Amino acid sequence: MFTRRSDKESETVFAVTKPDEEWKHELTPEQYTVLRRAGTEPAWSGELLHIDGAGVFHCAGCDAELFDTGAKFDSGSGWHSFDRARAAGTIIERKDRKFGMTRTEILCARCGGHLGHVFPDGPTDTGLRYCVNSLALTYEPDPENAAAD
Repeated sequence: MFTRRSDKESETVFAVTKPDEEWKHELTPEQYTVLRRAGTEPAWSGELLHIDGAGVFHCAGCDAELFDTGAKFDSGSGWHSFDRARAAGTIIERKDRKFGMTRTEILCARCGGHLGHVFPDGPTDTGLRYCVNSLALTYEPDPENAAAD
């Protein structure tokens, strides 16, 4: 797993803030590495990668609703790909200039958890591809859809 930690802390104040030790206690070591240390899980390793059916993806750190399955598509990248967030204001974007390239990092707007990156190469009308680590997410199936199965 690749990790990165910025030398300067974000000045954004998040609704959910916890001491580092509390995050370590509540998250698995792998989730902590991704969400709190800006890690990246290996491609194709995500347990939620092949979710079918209607539902909502939540932040694994604070349970904020981030993405709908209706926005999910298969980009072939090995990570979750969405063309839009569930609602405006749920995702924060910031420049990431690590590893010799410039990308746009995406964070949960509620807790500041690192989710992944957004790229301007999506196949839908938004033109966006939110590339998200499975470890940063939990999934809640739509109860109406689950009842039909």
